[in-house]
Amino acid sequence: MRRGDWYRDVVSFSAMVALECTNVGLNTLYKAATLRGLNYHVFVVYAYGIAALVLLPSPFITHRRGVLPPLSFPVLCKIFVLGLIGCASQTMGYRGINISSPTLASAISNLVPAFTFILAVIFRMEKLALRSSSSQAKIIGTIVSISGAFVVTLYKGPPIILTPSPSISLHQPPHPLRSSESSWIIGALFLSVEYFLTPVWYIVQAHIIKEYPSEPTVVFFYNLFVSLLAAIVGLVTEPNSSVWIVRPRIALASIVCSGIFGSFLGNTIHTWAIRMKGPVYVAMFKPLAIIIAVTMGVALLGDSLYLGSVIGATIITMGFYTVMWGKHRKTWLRTVQSVAWNHHLLKRLLYCRTIKRRKFRASMCR
Repeated sequence: MRRGDWYRDVVSFSAMVALECTNVGLNTLYKAATLRGLNYHVFVVYAYGIAALVLLPSPFITHRRGVLPPLSFPVLCKIFVLGLIGCASQTMGYRGINISSPTLASAISNLVPAFTFILAVIFRMEKLALRSSSSQAKIIGTIVSISGAFVVTLYKGPPIILTPSPSISLHQPPHPLRSSESSWIIGALFLSVEYFLTPVWYIVQAHIIKEYPSEPTVVFFYNLFVSLLAAIVGLVTEPNSSVWIVRPRIALASIVCSGIFGSFLGNTIHTWAIRMKGPVYVAMFKPLAIIIAVTMGVALLGDSLYLGSVIGATIITMGFYTVMWGKHRKTWLRTVQSVAWNHHLLKRLLYCRTIKRRKFRASMCR
């Protein structure tokens, strides 16, 4: 392995591990802020607004370079659709974390490859060959992952690690549904919708980037549209003006950190890793989130670890790696077929050269 390739592998691996730790940490911090009364609509508005403010110079910088096509109205409409999908996804996700836990969110996040495969088949981006081992692995892995999500959603089970008092004193107000089974199921359903919309967001974003290849500009308008859409929804659902006043404590810290490290830096690292190593490599780090989430949830929030979460997360992870194996198997078969075909062409070329040499020598002997 060359030194440059080794350096690139180390940097990409370290960046993805740091990104997963950051995402889980931001979810944990958000959960702690909601226990102090932070509204999830307000959180989305302010966090994405901060990210848009940080990226504000990017459209002017890319416009000065003059290497990009003009930002047309159809492209802006597509980014608006991307923002609509992102707003719905983030609202569902943060609402799900609000009434459940970051651990449950990390467990269900492993459904993204299965949902991506289903959407790829629906939109004919993926061809199914039932006799192929790669297609069989993808189908089995998808079914196993969805089954694991049902286990996490419908079966809470007895607590494995029970922490009666949180490590962070949050003075959580009493909530009759928060500790009930119905709250757990509803939270899991919200999170499942979020992680179904995530691959839809990936597909739309990939289409936009092909048409307008400027990630900072696209991310800036995306964050702006998400903030505006969330503000409209929030003003309708939360007319009380006191909700929009953020106290300079853990709520403000959660908003600022999520805006800078999540919506801004997180999307940048994610895009860079996909460009450098591909989406399959990025998806391989998803199961790492459940380990980080359990550690942070138990240590910082005093969350109890339930048997259903462990069983369901294990099943989802098995399905996840089955889908990933199917994707890798398909790529490997294509590589082998390409090498075999090139080898066949090389043998034919050498054979033709040998025949020509023999004919030439025969003609010289005459």
